Amino acid sequence: MNNNLQEDRENSQNPIDNYLKRAEDERKEQSSFLKILAVMLIVFAGVIFAIFLFADNKEFLEDEFGQDSFITKLFVKLTSSNHNKEKAEFALPFGPRKQNILLLGVDSNGEGSDLWEGTRTDTIVLLNIDPRSKSLNAISIPRDSKVYLPKDAGIQKINAAHAIGGIDMTIKTIEDTLGVKIDRYIMVHDEAVRKIVEALGGVDIYVEKNMHYNDYAGHLHINLTKGDHHLDADEVIGYLRFRHDAMGDIGRTQRQQWFLRGLLKDMQKPETIAKIPQILSIAKQYVKTDMSLYEMSQYAALAKHFDIDSIEIATLPGAPNKKGYTSYWILDPEKTQDVVNRLIYRERVKSDKTQFVASVMHSNGNEQEAQTLIDTLESNNITVKCTGSSNATHAQFIAHTKDVTPEYYNWLKKKVPDIKTRQFVYDPVNYYCADTDFTIIVAGQ
Repeated sequence: MNNNLQEDRENSQNPIDNYLKRAEDERKEQSSFLKILAVMLIVFAGVIFAIFLFADNKEFLEDEFGQDSFITKLFVKLTSSNHNKEKAEFALPFGPRKQNILLLGVDSNGEGSDLWEGTRTDTIVLLNIDPRSKSLNAISIPRDSKVYLPKDAGIQKINAAHAIGGIDMTIKTIEDTLGVKIDRYIMVHDEAVRKIVEALGGVDIYVEKNMHYNDYAGHLHINLTKGDHHLDADEVIGYLRFRHDAMGDIGRTQRQQWFLRGLLKDMQKPETIAKIPQILSIAKQYVKTDMSLYEMSQYAALAKHFDIDSIEIATLPGAPNKKGYTSYWILDPEKTQDVVNRLIYRERVKSDKTQFVASVMHSNGNEQEAQTLIDTLESNNITVKCTGSSNATHAQFIAHTKDVTPEYYNWLKKKVPDIKTRQFVYDPVNYYCADTDFTIIVAGQ
């Protein structure tokens, strides 16, 4: 056990080298591309958000679908007041209590196979929803995380839990590993990704780098260039399956977060309402959940209040490790607990800190913007300890310490308006610059 802990510490000391090594290991694998990681969670959130985005607008629904249509009647019923007797059969999905929702994306076992039986969960995201503050936190769990499975199933990658013991084993594994209680689950089959994107007519995404790859045996052809694009279904799948860079699965986990932002923005367009029947049909076939339709509508109604730029996200910290032919993601126990405490249990420290230290990293072409940001931070009594170039391609605000709370971030956004649209990330593993409280990435998006 001590040897393993020492090995984990050594792996975590140099994450860039570990990522590069892991990427090289993955290139040697003979398996075909893993089915889409990020989109599974995103598809469901986007589908439900789109379905109910305008559902409380009765006049709009009647104009669009007709006064007596099934869609109009369904949504009017679901969004009526709590005093409506027709809703007596339903129980409110949440009161003031925080809720943990497990979002899973499952792969396919081949043409003609059961959609859910024996499938792996190649996307695992734990959401924490706080109805009081109308806020959302999200933890991405790397699919290769090394865990103990219940019922004496032994040590496995966490994505094998569903293939071995179904949804019950998956939930039990995550609850035991993270020390949390899961209230509801949602599973989305990977085929839903293509269908949803087709129904929407494509999705706007900022492609962070040139992506070129051809797998003739797997019928996968990726030919994307860096920049803003409106991607069709095939291009989205290529974007999410791309794995031939130094970040491996961690890079794909990050891309799911970028895709979420793009999809949610597209879902907020009024024209989405006309595509509801098609989206409903897709969801019915490719989504599996223990929520009632009414519960989903209530979550979606709450989601309308979420500020996308204030959603706090994290990936469970750890380091890659290979044993024989098997590559694992070894979770860092202390830092993983830190992430869970912050994003799931919403623990906050009482900080009397007044002097914060930051680092500002920029991609090529953003040097002047970075310097302007540095000047603004320093004028607000924030010490900028480190600056330099970064390969990061998306604008981010990355908190590294417990002192940098969402409340502090909201205060800082008022003082430094340029950081308002940056994704808020919590990462206790600070490899940008030691002993800094947060890092700001100045990049294309």
